[in-house]
Amino acid sequence: MTPAWPEPLQPGDRLLAIAPSGCLRELDALQAALELWREAGFQIDLAPHWQEQQGYLAGSDRDRLADLKAGWLDPHYRGLVCIRGGWGAARLFEAWNGWPTPPEPKWLIGFSDITTLLWTLTRQHRGAVHAPVLTTLAAEPPRSLQRLWDCLQGKPLEPLTGSVWVPGTAEGSIYPANLTVATHLLGTPWLPDLRGAILAIEDVSEQPYRLDRLLTQWRLSGQLQQLAGIAVGRFSQCDPPSDRPSFSVEAVLRDRLSDLGIPVLADLPFGHDGENAALPVGAIARIQGDRLQIDWPAASQE
Repeated sequence: MTPAWPEPLQPGDRLLAIAPSGCLRELDALQAALELWREAGFQIDLAPHWQEQQGYLAGSDRDRLADLKAGWLDPHYRGLVCIRGGWGAARLFEAWNGWPTPPEPKWLIGFSDITTLLWTLTRQHRGAVHAPVLTTLAAEPPRSLQRLWDCLQGKPLEPLTGSVWVPGTAEGSIYPANLTVATHLLGTPWLPDLRGAILAIEDVSEQPYRLDRLLTQWRLSGQLQQLAGIAVGRFSQCDPPSDRPSFSVEAVLRDRLSDLGIPVLADLPFGHDGENAALPVGAIARIQGDRLQIDWPAASQE
């Protein structure tokens, strides 16, 4: 039986802000985001170790995992909001074998390195949303903020419009991800079943040859060939140096994605360094022409 989605959030609901990955470097952005959540009607607390630092990590694996587990199991919190990405979330699964069952289904919000947590959550529960972390939220345009609030409150989501690279129609569960982070789940027990899914990818600061390497790994693994469709978001800060021979970012993506016999829709508004439209992980999505439509609210929320 497929797990139910969490009940929609209501004004006054309480959430916990956690730092499962990189250490905080953007305190002003964090404070601005906390204020936005509160203005939207929600209560939000900071986890005990939110300001910790060990190298590039937000504290030790033990402390980051403790905050995650405590917030996940505490019935006072309706969900967890991640403070930032960076690196470190995958390390937590060396000491934690999976998501325990919380008192009631909960929301988990984040993107980038948080991909690991979003994808592993969908193996056992529903409620993961690929959306801005707290240190990027204040830079979002008003329509992106409204889309996040609508998603969490069980309201319909407007379709996203992109550029058709490979025409066609596809329907399946959508799995949004940072490409680099998701690639490092290949061959691990934490990769969800992507057969018949729509893979939605974005990335930042990866030169074209690195993107080629990542996507070639996906091709060699056989995972891309099992998808129903691909949705391509923003690949920011990925242009090659002007003094080196290279393909363009778009040329690499088209080369590695366009011969799979499935629809590919690109230039969608999600990812780093720009609008990051909320996408509920595992929800049913459809690619139709130049539109990506999410069936939302999910049937189990209605």
